[in-house]
Amino acid sequence: MTIILRESLWPFEKEHDLVVIGSGPGGEGASMKAAKDGASVVMIERYREVGGGCTHWATIPSKALRHQVSQVLEMRRNPFFGPVVSQLPVTFPQLLRAAEGVIAKQVAMRRDFYQRNHVKVVFGEARFVGPNELEIATSSGKRRLTSKKFVVAVGSRPYRPKEIDFTHPLVRDSDTILNLDQSPGSITIYGAGVVGCEYASIFRNLGLKVNLIHNREKLLSFLDDEIVDALAYHLRDQGILIRHNEEYERVDTFGDHVVLHLKSGKRIKSDLLLWAQGRTGNTEGLGLDTVGVTPDSRGQLKVDDHFRTEAQHVYAVGDVIGYPSLASASYDQGRFASHHAVHGQTVNHLVEQIPTGIYTSPEISSLGKTERELTSAGIPYEVGHTLFRSLARAQITGNTVGMLKLLFHRDTLELLGIHCFGDQAAEIVHIGQAIMSQPAGANTIEYFINTTFNYPTMAEAYRVAALNGVNRL
Repeated sequence: MTIILRESLWPFEKEHDLVVIGSGPGGEGASMKAAKDGASVVMIERYREVGGGCTHWATIPSKALRHQVSQVLEMRRNPFFGPVVSQLPVTFPQLLRAAEGVIAKQVAMRRDFYQRNHVKVVFGEARFVGPNELEIATSSGKRRLTSKKFVVAVGSRPYRPKEIDFTHPLVRDSDTILNLDQSPGSITIYGAGVVGCEYASIFRNLGLKVNLIHNREKLLSFLDDEIVDALAYHLRDQGILIRHNEEYERVDTFGDHVVLHLKSGKRIKSDLLLWAQGRTGNTEGLGLDTVGVTPDSRGQLKVDDHFRTEAQHVYAVGDVIGYPSLASASYDQGRFASHHAVHGQTVNHLVEQIPTGIYTSPEISSLGKTERELTSAGIPYEVGHTLFRSLARAQITGNTVGMLKLLFHRDTLELLGIHCFGDQAAEIVHIGQAIMSQPAGANTIEYFINTTFNYPTMAEAYRVAALNGVNRL
């Protein structure tokens, strides 16, 4: 079991090398790295189990939920099982229970990490009461501990406008949606960022009528335009109603439905409202003013290249510092921050090119530059395409929707961008990532042309796309 500090074990007797606040990916990365470097480490977690929001109400449960929905759809499309499976009712709570099993396994695994690395874990609310001192409110009372350095990895939470009643059972955010105990007939999602688009796919595939409300002109505008257009097309093709350039005015709640009023005069009625518009750093109540650190208006912290805040002995990593707000990047940030905290130097920096994985249906993943960015920078590039419907593997699995798009320099053939849309996109992108990260001369699309891929595989899309691109030169 995790080492939980009771009163008799409380470490009053010494100053620790590092105290980490928050056990999500960033906090875990910081704790494990510092412990392996021989530092005295204490982890503070306010929730009842380790893992943070990533494990309990964000990445893991939502992706597990999506997988369950995908499996149901696949069975329904199967000509042998479809007629039988289609007759079976599948509810949202049933699917959530399947996700709970994954969460339990993740928590058990992470408990073991702390135990094996001799990291003490305290469950309680942390607050700075001095430059090097924390007060921890635990179930047995308030205690204090001191440390030379601190890593703040408290994550973020959904942004909640004060004028919206989130206590109403029909108004949810991305945290509370996972407590839903019914299967509504319709849902309105306000906010078409990554979370909004992912949940729109999930609920539509469960058969709900879905309204997706966006306050901008395009979905996920940070993606390549062709990918964005493909996503919008397929979401609409699935039956999702997307409304762009709309701002909310107010929300009216009733016993059995919710009405979202838009500034354009539209009124959207549905059984449930999911608010998915922005996030706020969990810095409230940490007493950061005590150490001279001031969060911005969204509760986020500014850090330098070593992840230090204004207080040089206080580091911050993960969602609480904003972009890229990815679990994968947060873990590395935690490792790099704790290395600097323990050794006073940084041996690694977070790579510039971080893959983005968006678990809509179909899936999206991208890495590197978009066509828009390359055109703006005046870089001569060419495009290589593979449509999944032309791949034998996709034809076998029936997942023929999607494409792989490679952007490369016309003169040097250097790989500049990878954009994938379709089944297993978040896995497929890593093949290209390995080549893109190679030294100059070895990071070209020639690798894909001269490499033999297993057949039939989705990986073969790289060879087809590279040949397609070279043929354009």
